[in-house]
Amino acid sequence: MNTTEAPLPSLAARERTATTAAERRAGSPLAVSLRGVRKSFGDKGVLAGIDLEITRGEFVVLLGPSGTGKTTLLRLLSGLEPPDGGDVLVPRQRTVVYQEPRLIPSKRVLSNVSVGQQRSRATRENAKRALTEVNLADKQRAWPATLSGGEAQRVALARALVREPELLLLDEPFAALDALTRLQMQDLVGDLVARHRPAVLLVTHDVDEAVRLADRVLILDNGGFAVDVDIDLPRPRERNDPESLRYRATFLAQLGVGRHSPPDKDNS
Repeated sequence: MNTTEAPLPSLAARERTATTAAERRAGSPLAVSLRGVRKSFGDKGVLAGIDLEITRGEFVVLLGPSGTGKTTLLRLLSGLEPPDGGDVLVPRQRTVVYQEPRLIPSKRVLSNVSVGQQRSRATRENAKRALTEVNLADKQRAWPATLSGGEAQRVALARALVREPELLLLDEPFAALDALTRLQMQDLVGDLVARHRPAVLLVTHDVDEAVRLADRVLILDNGGFAVDVDIDLPRPRERNDPESLRYRATFLAQLGVGRHSPPDKDNS
């Protein structure tokens, strides 16, 4: 088994909306490469020799039933879990945003964004710019306890982006938010990813979220990818657009939901 951290070549400028997802991948440097990756816990096999490539700037969403290995795959890519076999190629600059913001209560917002980095004027200015990007410029001196759930998650996102990751890993970062805040955060993340162009892997159970954000959707089941589908729809995407509904129905059927009834107003 082999886990390798590799630098990425610079990303050539290109027009995102003028090409298909496959064409964008062909014109982008590789950020993630998995070859024959296996992972088991005791007698339970979780990943059974999977292959995966993600290019720079590609937004990949990972769906799947609980217990199928979604978080395990994310931990492998973040370096928190070693594979039992196979090869893992990831960029050196990568970061994770979790469902919980994981802010340090004893540090103000600005210090939370720059935590772990060398103290300097440049670091402080970068942290301020990151807070401005997530619309929290006025919260620099606030304490984490005074923030709403959405504000705290935006601080966590700023902390991730200030490190200029080449791979951004998102582990259900919107799951604990109310419906309106979740939609606002989805839009914010989509805008920030389009601006910064990291490779992204988002783990979620929310099919509507997947259709709204993804360039490509994977469904993990029985140790492998049961679905690997590009979503070539223009942005912004409307939930009730016929093509969005078609993708939604396909993914829900694969997940064993709504096989015998049309999509309703509540996503499960």
